[in-house]
Parts: sequence; C-alpha cells; structure tokens
Amino acid sequence: QVQLVESGGVSVQSGGSLRLSCSASGYTSSSYCMGWFRQSPGKEREGVAAIDSDGSTIYADPVKGRLTISQDNAKNTLYLQKNSLKPEDTAMYYCAAGPGTSGWLLLHLTRHPDFGYWGQGTQVTVSS
Repeated sequence: QVQLVESGGVSVQSGGSLRLSCSASGYTSSSYCMGWFRQSPGKEREGVAAIDSDGSTIYADPVKGRLTISQDNAKNTLYLQKNSLKPEDTAMYYCAAGPGTSGWLLLHLTRHPDFGYWGQGTQVTVSS
C-alpha cells in the first residue's frame, strides 16, 4: 500500500524559508513521478512542482524561480525548498505520486485525483 507522509510545515514571517519533506513507502521511486500541490482557503488545489524518477523537473509558472523540488531515491523522500515566502504562499501543501510524466502529474492530477496517491498535507502559514 502506497503511503505518503509530509512534514516540515511552518508558520513564518514574510521573507522566510521552508523545506518540506514527503516520505514515501509502498512502492519504488522508479515506478512513479512525484509532485507538490497546495490549496489555500477557498481555492482549488493547484500543482506547484513535479519531478520524474530520472530527476527531470517542472514548475508551475507562478512559482518558478522561488522554489526547488528534489528527491532522494535512496530514501524514497521528496523535498520542496522555498525561499522568500510571501503571505500568498499560505496553504496546505500536499505531496502526491502517480504514473506517467511529471508534466501530466502537475497539470492534470488535481482533476483526476484517483489516478494517484496523496499525503495528508502539511500547513504553511506566512504572515506579513
């Protein structure tokens, strides 16, 4: 059974940084691509970044240049490093894993959530 567990959620002031982790179990890292999603109050869940098993990455346009997605295949762990946090970054951040490409995962998994696996989320709150 695939399980994804996020950690690293923070409550910080604007300008701060975060590093989220997602520990995966129940599958091998070469079988799926993985990604980070976020959902702010009153908004739909959206893709933030995704990574293929070979390390290829894709980022959503609004966050390009301000964050880095990475993975440690040996530890089956996904990371998200984000600097220069802004209040609009406040959201519940979710880790997901799914088949196919990172591009498909980032752009389409939220519309087809049953095609992948989701963690329970970790809260990031940025105050001004």
